[in-house]
Parts: sequence; structure tokens; C-alpha cells
Amino acid sequence: MIVLDENLKDVHLIEAIAAWYPGSVTHIKALRLQTVIKDDAIPELLLTVSSPTFVTINVDDFWRKVKPHQGYCIVTCVLPQNQVECLSGLLRDLLGKPEFDTKTARMGKVIRTQNNRISYYERDGRIKEV
Repeated sequence: MIVLDENLKDVHLIEAIAAWYPGSVTHIKALRLQTVIKDDAIPELLLTVSSPTFVTINVDDFWRKVKPHQGYCIVTCVLPQNQVECLSGLLRDLLGKPEFDTKTARMGKVIRTQNNRISYYERDGRIKEV
């Protein structure tokens, strides 16, 4: 399951990802309807569903601030709001890499993509480059 952050609520983006991703694609608000979801509550909310990959362009609030957990993956994309239409292709490329191409491989990682660079960390906190 891919879960998009609240600032990625464009229905066309969900459709673009769903066109190639074999699992479900949803929005974070669908996990807890009619409530405001603060960024610090997202990791706990992600644990209510099975093996989600959470995607956000809100890098500053997640990268190096969220503790990795085997129950989810967080993907942060350095991308301005006016370029979110590029996110589907960027995410497809990322999930095609051997380090991230299965749910099992992704879980427990916090990933950052920026200008064709991919970094991630796991529980040990060491940043690795792909």
C-alpha cells in the first residue's frame, strides 16, 4: 500500500501511481477520516495498516526526524509543490531499485530522493547512498 501525505491529494497523482503500482494507493486522510493528522502522529497511524509506504514532499518534518520501524517505509521527496505531477515517475524509478523493489526490502527504511540521489537510513541511523 502506498499512502500519500495530505499535501499530495491530487486525484490525478493517485491515478497515475495506481496505473503502475500493483497494490492500493490511498491518502493519509483515508486512514483516519474527518480528523486533522499532525506529522508526528503519522508513524503511529501507519502502523494501523499492513506494510505501508508513506510518500511525502514534506522532507524537513520527516527526514532524520522519524525513527524507522519495520512496520512501514517513509519516502521523502525533495520536490516543490508545483512539480508533484513528476512524483509518480520518480516513485516508480525509486521502487524499481533492488534496495526498495519489494515491501520486505523497503520496510524499516526512511528514504530521501533529491536530484537523482537516493539516501536512506534504518534503525542504526547510518545514512546510506544508492
